[in-house]
Amino acid sequence: MTETILAANWDRLGSTFVEAIVDTLFMVSVTMLAGGIAGLVLGVLLYTTRDGGILQNRPIYWILNVLVNFFRPIPFIILVAMFFPITVAVVGTSIGRGAATFVMAIAATFAVARIVEQNLVSIEPGKIEAARAMGATPWQIISSVILPEALGPLVLGYTFIFIAVMDMSAMAGIVGGGGLGDFAMVYGYRAFDTQAMYAAVTVIVIMVQVAQLLGNWLSRKIMRR
Repeated sequence: MTETILAANWDRLGSTFVEAIVDTLFMVSVTMLAGGIAGLVLGVLLYTTRDGGILQNRPIYWILNVLVNFFRPIPFIILVAMFFPITVAVVGTSIGRGAATFVMAIAATFAVARIVEQNLVSIEPGKIEAARAMGATPWQIISSVILPEALGPLVLGYTFIFIAVMDMSAMAGIVGGGGLGDFAMVYGYRAFDTQAMYAAVTVIVIMVQVAQLLGNWLSRKIMRR
């Protein structure tokens, strides 16, 4: 049996393609904002509550560390199923762009937390001790020493997370989230329309490349100061 490969009808698919781009940008932007902030807070807590940290607290560190280790390796598809009741309670539905974004933000939070902690660990302890010796409060040390010292590597870390979030957004179609990944599968692969599929893939690659170049440039600029 011979399969017929069709050319994309952009008069019909044009508006759907634009909508898919908007859906992807929405999901990625909201996820990076919500997950990025929550993950930063969680990562700073992991770093500061560990042994020798400025807020050393073993029980809190242990709880946070277990949570991150538990949720971070779980594939996005499984997280969608796991958080089904919570998603319904928070978003009001388990399908659609909002539901997909909610689960993506949760996944990103734990991924960002570990990235943040790993980058903060590399800070020279002497700088923190010097700030403590001058009477700086924990918040002053975090805002004036810890985060500025790790800002360059953190930018690269967030760039890496952005790419991972793009990967998650490509699977959002499973819960009706739409996006470029869903467009590529529904209107490209399943419809034997290679033009539609490659158009979606091209836009995804361009977004990732722009983010990577911007992240590299910003990181270099920060670390040269």
